[in-house]
Amino acid sequence: MPAIVIDTREQLPYSFDDSLSTQKQKALPAGDYSLEGHETAVAIERKRTGEMFSVVGKGRARFERELKKLSYYKYAAIVIEGKISDILNPSAFSKVSPKSVINSLISWSVQYNVHVYFAESRKFANIITLRILEKYWKHHGQQQQQQQK
Repeated sequence: MPAIVIDTREQLPYSFDDSLSTQKQKALPAGDYSLEGHETAVAIERKRTGEMFSVVGKGRARFERELKKLSYYKYAAIVIEGKISDILNPSAFSKVSPKSVINSLISWSVQYNVHVYFAESRKFANIITLRILEKYWKHHGQQQQQQQK
């Protein structure tokens, strides 16, 4: 598997197993994580649960521009550090209703073909991000590499 690329703007980057290729930081066109050489084919956007209330509210237009870019990718995902039940507790984050957040996530997943994953914790979100990139490489990257030979 090629190196995992982490966007330079990522505030809290995940760390990955040392046995993987060296992680590289560079500005990605969209998303927070990708694979070297596949930066416009696969991307994962990382969000904390509280951030979902912000992107549905004040940050909606900017986030939808990001999702529009991701809609052209072969595979794109949003990995949310938290449980869906965390979103159902609106008092913890903002005045945006949980229904708006859930409906927006469902709508965006359909409209932009972006998969949404909830991870119980940051640790699990890190693992899910790695597994998505590994599976993308297994099913698309290796195949593409073999066709180029």
